[in-house]
Amino acid sequence: MSQEAAPERVVPVQPVPQSVPEQKGAGAPKGLLQQMEELMEALSADLNQLDADLQSTADRHEQDQDQDRHDKREPRVP
Repeated sequence: MSQEAAPERVVPVQPVPQSVPEQKGAGAPKGLLQQMEELMEALSADLNQLDADLQSTADRHEQDQDQDRHDKREPRVP
């Protein structure tokens, strides 16, 4: 059995994947710190809106309970 010389396979060099995708569009790519700051601002705004929604829901629930308590009181006999 003879061994034939197999042609060498050339594997193209692939770039290392980046953990943060490059920003495409106008302007320079954003730095990681700037992206994190923008994400934190968006998260903070979302949390503030959620807090406001929960507060208004809690206020309405408390008012409903107060009304129910008032409605369940026995009428006073004069």
